[in-house]
Amino acid sequence: MRIIQLQPFLLAIAIAGCAQSMKDCEDCELMLEGMPTSLSWNTRISSSADAGEPLVVSGIVYQTDGKTPAPGVILYVYHTNQKGKYAPSSGQVNGRRHGHLRGWMKTDERGRYEFQTIRPGSYPNSDNPQHIHPIIKEASRIYWIDEYLFDDDPLLTKSAREHQQKRGGSGILKAQKDSQGVWRATRDITLGLNVTGYNK
Repeated sequence: MRIIQLQPFLLAIAIAGCAQSMKDCEDCELMLEGMPTSLSWNTRISSSADAGEPLVVSGIVYQTDGKTPAPGVILYVYHTNQKGKYAPSSGQVNGRRHGHLRGWMKTDERGRYEFQTIRPGSYPNSDNPQHIHPIIKEASRIYWIDEYLFDDDPLLTKSAREHQQKRGGSGILKAQKDSQGVWRATRDITLGLNVTGYNK
């Protein structure tokens, strides 16, 4: 996978809604559709109307050295509903292919991020593990990192684990339920780690 590197003026045009080619980062342009102008380090994605088991994922985004927190990095995530479908909400215009379970965070000065949502379902009639898609936007780059996966998912086979590229670091979550029945998991991210072409 290659990454998209945008000059500031091109990024501004893309955010404004003009079509820009992002062929090397499929669907990355959808992260820009409907992105709020003001972002927090934490966000709630699902609502009380969304059936499913509650999930909270948090972590720290690090610079390329894997040690220094990276503030001001935008993390966009999207995933299926409990039935494994990317279901847009009624009247949704932006990013319909990603469904309504989508959200943005901007890391704080400590590099922190957190999102609250529901645990996604696997695609219907498939052997795809449950997953959450993440896209990173730095000042001049937009790129995928490995999906968030669940260590206890029976569909996450040995073969699937071995094929992980660990872009940004391992995406396999060791989620545990707390006393309130909420799944909680941590994933730290290192910018550019194992991302093809990052340093070009």
